[in-house]
Amino acid sequence: MSVLSTDKSTLRCGVVGVGRMGRLHARVYAQSAGADLVGVVDVDPMRRAEVTEEWGGEPFESVEELLEAGVDAVSIATPTVHHRAAAERLLAAGVACLIEKPLAPDLDQARAIAEAAERSEAVLQVGHIVRYDPVMVAIRKLGGLAAPRFIQIDRVSPMTFRSIDVGVVLDMMIHDLDLLLMLVGNEPDQVQANAVCVIGGGEDVCNARLTFPADEDGVRCVANVTASRLALKTERKIRIITEEMYVSGDFVKRRGTVVRKAANAEQLAEVRRRLEKGESLADIDYLDLLQVEPLEVGTGEPLLRQIEDFLSAVRTGRHPTVDARAGFAAVRTAERISAAAREAGARTI
Repeated sequence: MSVLSTDKSTLRCGVVGVGRMGRLHARVYAQSAGADLVGVVDVDPMRRAEVTEEWGGEPFESVEELLEAGVDAVSIATPTVHHRAAAERLLAAGVACLIEKPLAPDLDQARAIAEAAERSEAVLQVGHIVRYDPVMVAIRKLGGLAAPRFIQIDRVSPMTFRSIDVGVVLDMMIHDLDLLLMLVGNEPDQVQANAVCVIGGGEDVCNARLTFPADEDGVRCVANVTASRLALKTERKIRIITEEMYVSGDFVKRRGTVVRKAANAEQLAEVRRRLEKGESLADIDYLDLLQVEPLEVGTGEPLLRQIEDFLSAVRTGRHPTVDARAGFAAVRTAERISAAAREAGARTI
């Protein structure tokens, strides 16, 4: 039985699974004011010992041992296939859970986790960390992004041999699917995709074209998303086009560009006037017509922001920023993309 602390100013925290991401969660809990790292769980005794020697807490072999020690909030950073087992036990004990993306490897397991959270009424947040990236925070602060018309997102990197228990859609593209569903406010009604499998059991490269339902003005948003874990370099970029602006963001270089239609109205009107008169525009440098401003990107560690937000939800009882519904929708869209790729002839090993 979990022994929950009554002093919510300091939350007793734990981590289940201390591979690469779990170690980072343990560090943040250990370094955060208002959090006490009780311990970590991992099947590898050496790994759990190393983490607790560095960041404190006790090394545990099972979730049951962690519950006996008493915890309020736990990060689940095991391989995706083990999320459900850990989450159901913790949620049943009333322990808040931050589950690393994706929520689950398939819809059935995602639904089971969501239902477990609903029964327990414990906080369940899904670790879609890119929402907390300074570039994405800056983009969302801009305003004027309602009703996007076109979105392009590219996420490619060399193979790291991590998370190859799932394909690249659930491993990498899932980050961007969450961003898309957040930005558009809906799931796509049309999905086209293709993929290539080279190393893992699932797809290693995938491109998807997602068409979203028409808005109240009858205009659709189309998104083009590419993910690859077989690239020669790391690139993570987003481009958003609305009726009012163009925004680009580079998550690796932490910078971006903003072009606003209103700021360039006079120049564009002059171009249209000359076109109507049949004049040649060969003397015009298009870039000279535009007022371009840099995206004002702040600082901050995304994981720290995410965990602070999660713990705030635990303390206050408010709804988490990225809830089970959002995690479920991302997994559902990922499954549709993988299915569309198979229908297009993609083969897995």
